[in-house]
Amino acid sequence: MPTEILEPDPFNAIVDAPFDSALSERYLVYALSTITARSLPDVRDGLKPVHRRLLWAMRLLKLDPAQGYKKCARVVGDVIGKYHPHGDQSVYDAMVRLAQSFAMRYPLVDGQGNFGNIDGDNAAAYRYTEARLTQVAMDMMDGLDEDAVDYRPTYNGEEQEPELFPGLFPNLLANGAAGIAVGMATSIPPHNAAELFDAAILLIEQPNASDAQVNELVKGPDFPTGGLVVDSPAAIAESYATGRGSFRVRARWHIEDLGRGTWNAIVTEIPYGVQKGKLIEQIAELINDKKLPILADVRDESDSEIRIVIEPRARTVDATMLMESLFRMSDLENRVSLNLNVLDNRRTPRVMSLREALTGWVDHQFIVLQRRTAHRLGKISDRIELLDGYLIAYLNLDRVIEIIRTEDEPKPVMIAEFGLTDRQAEAILDMRLRRLRKLEEMEIRKEREGLEAERTGLDALLGSDARQRTRLKKDFARLRERYGPETALGKRRTTIEEAAPAREIPLEAMIEREPITVILSQRGWIRAMKGHIDEAATAELKFKEGDAAYLSFPAQTTDKILLAAENGRFYTLAADKLPGGRGFGEPVRAMIDLDGDVGIVNLLPASSAEKLLVAATDGRGFIVRTADTIAETRKGKTVVTPRLGAKLKLVKPVDPQADYVAAIGDNRRMLVFPLSELAELARGQGVQLQRYRDGGLSDAIAFVFANGLSWAMGGESGRTRTETDLAPWRAARGAAGRMPPTGFPRDNRF
Repeated sequence: MPTEILEPDPFNAIVDAPFDSALSERYLVYALSTITARSLPDVRDGLKPVHRRLLWAMRLLKLDPAQGYKKCARVVGDVIGKYHPHGDQSVYDAMVRLAQSFAMRYPLVDGQGNFGNIDGDNAAAYRYTEARLTQVAMDMMDGLDEDAVDYRPTYNGEEQEPELFPGLFPNLLANGAAGIAVGMATSIPPHNAAELFDAAILLIEQPNASDAQVNELVKGPDFPTGGLVVDSPAAIAESYATGRGSFRVRARWHIEDLGRGTWNAIVTEIPYGVQKGKLIEQIAELINDKKLPILADVRDESDSEIRIVIEPRARTVDATMLMESLFRMSDLENRVSLNLNVLDNRRTPRVMSLREALTGWVDHQFIVLQRRTAHRLGKISDRIELLDGYLIAYLNLDRVIEIIRTEDEPKPVMIAEFGLTDRQAEAILDMRLRRLRKLEEMEIRKEREGLEAERTGLDALLGSDARQRTRLKKDFARLRERYGPETALGKRRTTIEEAAPAREIPLEAMIEREPITVILSQRGWIRAMKGHIDEAATAELKFKEGDAAYLSFPAQTTDKILLAAENGRFYTLAADKLPGGRGFGEPVRAMIDLDGDVGIVNLLPASSAEKLLVAATDGRGFIVRTADTIAETRKGKTVVTPRLGAKLKLVKPVDPQADYVAAIGDNRRMLVFPLSELAELARGQGVQLQRYRDGGLSDAIAFVFANGLSWAMGGESGRTRTETDLAPWRAARGAAGRMPPTGFPRDNRF
């Protein structure tokens, strides 16, 4: 009995190898496969393998534009069963995108049924939808039966599939592409086919044409959803020259007049790749979050055409300002990136310029033309060989019939007697009796003469570069007519129109300017009455029991209101956000992060003065610019940092003409010194205004020295007294001062 030879167990053949090298080798294989056979398109036909296999399967199913539709499930089944052994959903998703008119500038699949929409809704399942090829796809595959490209076996070796398409349509740039591979990605926006054909003809005439010459013909992207590209020609040219960059795309809009001065802004085209449903949600959030006060409402009134209605808050709103704000705050303006990273004719990934990508496609068309011509010449030679055999048969018809009737093996006898080839003899034997007419000989001679003339022309075409250039230009011109700017499909949809970047419009500009009176109660309740009201009207206002008016001042709804607290922090309130005059208002401490035990020093509009005089109870103070006190958050902003035991005492506007400061202490000593001796800071403790042996600062004011100091006399007379001779109180900053003028208020307040 022979000894059985056992195969070694492959799992016992353990190879001792470093983990990092084993991992890197395997990952490199995966990365290369992803780059070259999945994610990056080929510069010659602009397709990835999944799209190429989809269109090839549909062609074999005879789903051309003249035929009926077939279920997408049938197509997907053929693709994953014969050519593309991946998930059915990924294949169907790729097919759906090829049929979406808002995703593809020139759709390659003609879909029937629900293939999704621009709102972002998904397509129906493939058992419900049907599809066939478009004319664009047929143009891309024209020549597949004429040996225009190489074929390779499918993954299981049972079928053949083309390595790429002949593609007499510039699909890469016309439809664009997007993909993420390993360590690299591609992003190519769609362009106008007629412009690409013009540029291709230029490159045939002038192979060394510059990027600038190509850019004169290809103005910029042409998106299926329209819109406006608002970049400068220089920026577009730089992106095309390097193959990297981005395009700023805006929605197209116009004003709809509603009469009596009212209007709405109507958006009719949105940027490429933006889902309309999410865009409207985004704008609605701006309204709900009150981030755009001049915007009142947004409505979607779209049907087959996009119509988004944007309603302003009031008729006085500037339309340009409203749309500029929306461009900056929503996807009504976005950027479409350009990364022209594709596989070249050696299937090597690299970033190309627009001219290089077009040149790669044009070079491929020369190769296709040569291969199709050579294939046609082969067919003509084969046909002429048969026609020559038919002519010999007609000239010797009686003898041919006799050989066929009498010989058991007529083929070798005919070959020997008439000098026929094997193919000629076989064709004569397969010929039908009805073709044995006298007329047939004339038709054969006529056909042969025509084929000879065609062969002469094709031989001349193959032997002349100039003839090939002329032929290719004619082919491009023929297709340009089909996709020309006067056709519905070829008309440019995106306008190239330079515009400045959307301005950041300040919030004040978006608020309708109206007069108000801000009122703060002693317990810290704040409200804003409409209009400017006097002190008498303020005194008649109702307050909570035990509460009363603390201070009030006129302002505008566009103002920022500054609140200064004893701890030296400044808080900012928006005047238009203050509670209305009905009721008692709201606690101001609920609007900012201010503890209840910290007192409020002052409340004033930021527009009241460019600079403020601030001082603490210990007599230290400084001048601060109002702009430096404005806070962006509820927590406020620290401006004054009082020393231990001291508090912020006063915050007062500084008259632009003021040149002196008067300070008075609790000890009833007054001092006058030049304003120039007071430091101007953004934050800090400041310098000593006045020196005290006991007590602290009671009040201070910046004034014009030549005008003197004025104060109210008290009582109901309403008279004031002015002291113009202030020389006795004039001294250097930090002095103790002396008793104020006779009649100065007993509360030591200016």
